[in-house]
Amino acid sequence: MSDISKHGPRCAALIGPYGSGKSALFDAMLAAAGQATRRATNGRAHVPGTEMRVAQTSFLGDVWTLLDCPGSIELGHISACALAVADIAVIVVEADPARAAMAAPSLRMVEEAGIPALVFVNKLDALGGPIRDSVAALQEHARRRLLLRQVPWREGERIVGYVDLITERAWRWRDGAASEPAPFPEAMRGREAEARAALAEALADADDSLLEAIVEDRTPDAVALYRPLHAEEAAGRADAVLLGAAEHAAGVRRLWKAMRHDAPDVVETAARHGVEAAGDALAQVFRTVQAGHAGRLSYVRLWRGSLRDGGSLGGQRVGGIWRFPGGEATKTAEAVAGEVVALGRLEAVATGDTLGGEAIAFPSPPAPTYALAIEPIDRKDEVKLAAALAKLVEEDPSLTVDQVAETGETVLRGQGEQHLRAAIERLSTAIRLETHRPQVPFRETIRREVRQHARLKRQTGGHGQFADVTIEVAPRPRGAGFSFVDRIVGGAIPRKFIPACGEAAEEAARKGPLGNPVVDIEVTLVDGGFHSVDSSDMAFATATRMAVQEALAKADPVVLEPVEHVTALVPAAFTPAAQRLLSGRRGQILGYAEVPDRPGWDQVEAMVPAAELHDLILELRGQTLGLGTFRHRFDHLAEGRLRQG
Repeated sequence: MSDISKHGPRCAALIGPYGSGKSALFDAMLAAAGQATRRATNGRAHVPGTEMRVAQTSFLGDVWTLLDCPGSIELGHISACALAVADIAVIVVEADPARAAMAAPSLRMVEEAGIPALVFVNKLDALGGPIRDSVAALQEHARRRLLLRQVPWREGERIVGYVDLITERAWRWRDGAASEPAPFPEAMRGREAEARAALAEALADADDSLLEAIVEDRTPDAVALYRPLHAEEAAGRADAVLLGAAEHAAGVRRLWKAMRHDAPDVVETAARHGVEAAGDALAQVFRTVQAGHAGRLSYVRLWRGSLRDGGSLGGQRVGGIWRFPGGEATKTAEAVAGEVVALGRLEAVATGDTLGGEAIAFPSPPAPTYALAIEPIDRKDEVKLAAALAKLVEEDPSLTVDQVAETGETVLRGQGEQHLRAAIERLSTAIRLETHRPQVPFRETIRREVRQHARLKRQTGGHGQFADVTIEVAPRPRGAGFSFVDRIVGGAIPRKFIPACGEAAEEAARKGPLGNPVVDIEVTLVDGGFHSVDSSDMAFATATRMAVQEALAKADPVVLEPVEHVTALVPAAFTPAAQRLLSGRRGQILGYAEVPDRPGWDQVEAMVPAAELHDLILELRGQTLGLGTFRHRFDHLAEGRLRQG
């Protein structure tokens, strides 16, 4: 890592939908840089396809860290964390226009991060139609302009290379090796000229000299095109589109060269985050890993300064620095600005923290959409499970753990079935677990008023127990809660016993005749009787509980189920399917509208019983090419039905 160029170490995040070939591109890029791919787990449990891969290499003298992010939409927060520290993103997409919508979350994530990006159209060897159709389909889901830099070179039905629109040079692919320059294919003259003219016109809006050349019908040279393209990329207004087939190493070196020219250095990226160039060492944590024998590792991007093993960062002593040449963890003595390294023994540091200076913004985890209740098979493992869950959430902030007092369950929440399955597999390496659908916190109330009398009279030798109460139990408006009213007059019950009656009435409402907490009722103490010797707080509390329980059973009890306000976000083509899905789950559709600043997407709003939400995300994604998601919040309680699974 000593061959650091004038740019300093840079970082690129590879993101894109599942199946687009990111991992193949990651491996091919390392191979093109002369770096064999090595995968080390540092003793930690690894679930394939669910974690970020980190590798360092150099290409033409420039030092790079590549971050290979998982493609599942359920693991999108990993990509968001990577983008927060990267200089440039490579959005890997498939060539098939029918699968363009799959790239929408990645395109949006890059736009929201404000990071320069290159779009790599992978699996080009499988493209059947014109490349312009693929780019047009992607453009429907992007706010930035997507500018095609290359056109495929076809011989018959087979794609054998590409022509670069800026340099107008042709390159023939060689399977598993670097492309070779080739004579310009004359059959492509017309198509290449048309595509180059379209690129020039798209860039002319941002460059007066280029616009002048077009107006005067002069053919712009490579510099005249590259200058505004680079400016548009740097400003986050456009992304260049490159072509290739990673499985065959096609287009990989061209991608490397585009990254060399288009990626800002760490000083520019740090400035975009508001970090001043001068000052002590400053780093940001973007990943936390429990790495077996290596202990707890905090992966950081060093924004400025340098750091030595044993030194201090943010008031904490660093206990080890690791680099990742080819993906293999290797201990080192020092790190410099721009590098991505893992730091040991930073126990009080969390993902997203800034160490050594001013706080830097970091993406917040998305709200959970799927949950499972978990418990150890052996009760002796409960303490062990609690510790393991705490470490799990440290590693993945998009997971949350709730201890639900009403049901007594430990509930793990995340982004979907795959997300939670990976988390539970990791937990299961040390603890045998059972999982089930979480219980819904039903309530109950009453629909009519009841008057009830109860008397407690017990004689057990010495002082006995005596209390006589008459109550009225009546329904209250929804959301009004529990109320106790004292209407005792004439000393029918001594004042000193009234508080015990109120506490007992509220306690009795914690479990109604249908087995759930009772809400929105008023218990009024209207009459009673006492004994000068045998009455006590305990006696009146017991009598009141008896009266309330008997009254609730007679007062036409009814189950109340929580109803959630649900907002489903789906590609517009799937809006009718989302409406049918929500309606089929007893949902009341409130309407739908376009999602602001999100081309081609709608949001559907509905009121849906909470009991219907458990696997909603699974079916919603199943009907929307895996793209749909939703958010929800409690809205109200409504008369409903018990449904726990």
